Amino acid sequence: MLAFRHAARYFDAMAGTIRSGAIIIGGGPAGLFAAIRLAAARELAAAGAPGILLLEKRERPGRKLLLSGSGQCNITHEGEMSDFLGHYGGGPKPESASRFLKPALFGFTNKELLAWFRACGIEFEAEENGKIFPKDRRASSILKILLAEAGRLGVEIKTEAWVWSVERTGPDGFVARAEVPEAGPAEYIAPAVLIATGGASYPRTGSTGDGYALAAALGHEIVPPRASLVSIAIREFPLATLAGLSFKGAGLSLRRGGKRVLSREGDLLITHEGLSGPLILDASRHIEAGDTIELRFIATTIEEFRASLDAALKTSPRRLARTVLAEIGLTKNMAERFCDLAGIGPEETAASLPRAKREALCVFACANPFEVARLGSLDTAMATAGGVSLAEVNPGTMESRLAPGLFFAGEVLDIDGDTGGYNLQAAFSTGALAAAAMAGRIHRYHE
Repeated sequence: MLAFRHAARYFDAMAGTIRSGAIIIGGGPAGLFAAIRLAAARELAAAGAPGILLLEKRERPGRKLLLSGSGQCNITHEGEMSDFLGHYGGGPKPESASRFLKPALFGFTNKELLAWFRACGIEFEAEENGKIFPKDRRASSILKILLAEAGRLGVEIKTEAWVWSVERTGPDGFVARAEVPEAGPAEYIAPAVLIATGGASYPRTGSTGDGYALAAALGHEIVPPRASLVSIAIREFPLATLAGLSFKGAGLSLRRGGKRVLSREGDLLITHEGLSGPLILDASRHIEAGDTIELRFIATTIEEFRASLDAALKTSPRRLARTVLAEIGLTKNMAERFCDLAGIGPEETAASLPRAKREALCVFACANPFEVARLGSLDTAMATAGGVSLAEVNPGTMESRLAPGLFFAGEVLDIDGDTGGYNLQAAFSTGALAAAAMAGRIHRYHE
């Protein structure tokens, strides 16, 4: 293993630069894990290369990691890696991100990720939905292990170091220019650079899109970033009084210009201005303002609900219509709201309910249309869609096809995953793959 030694780095008196074995830009999970894997690589120890330098913009690494899973860190998901592939968006086609991530995900799996942390003393538990969390439910425990391992292996972490430029120094190296508080402007030279700066969501954590500018300056195309895993606001939302209600097994159909473009099921949450919950968050990468969302609030088809409603109304003709409705799968508050929207009075009985009003109830429960007014902003999004174009990155190494020696990992790439630990798994897996390829490059450079 390579232990970082200050003597292994040195100032070039002529150029005024500091040399390192590798430069990692970004101290999130992808960057930290890549630094750890790289520092532990036998190739570097054999080559006697200089140590690993990680440059983090904020005062502490891993700030966005601390927010993951509402601070509990949903680190990954149960299941086989083949099941992961359908949970990512990005690239020019629906399957582009899955094809791109396959080498990384299969190269460092969810089982390997959990085994690595268990070896460091962390235990995990899985929920019924397959989400995996540390047993203590603290994201800080995960970050603490990452920082401890980085320190043990001698990774030098410079915080409050804003990297504003990365340029080639020739065919075999790069110079990263940064502002460092204690030193002012500084230059760092290395044969390999990893950009792991994250996306542009939750900018207060340091994810402000800096990596896009660095990559673009080196010739990379940047797919315009946009909010993903974000709630949506509904135009003239009629269910605002039901804010806080959640539904399991709800259904969603997304329509654009009258054409259905997406269908899926999942858990739904009503908010004061619209919709959220995993069902909406996972679909948000596909949603645009002006789209129509049809929602099914119960786990039956409209035909099944119609039959149940007709049978219940026939069985209890003298009971209030809204009371009957509340007994066939809807909550009392929702049943009353749907009755209000259908023009059913509080004293209207089942026997007096005309077919038109019955059909309106069926639509409200099983195919309720809502027009999307807007999506939440990047300030509130859990992830960023868009980023460095996948076509310009080698999926087997995470190395740039345009600038050899430049690597990418994590959310800076045009990849975004569903809720449930998929984004963190992609960060760790791409970081591990990039580190392996960087180790080989650095070893060749120092032979």
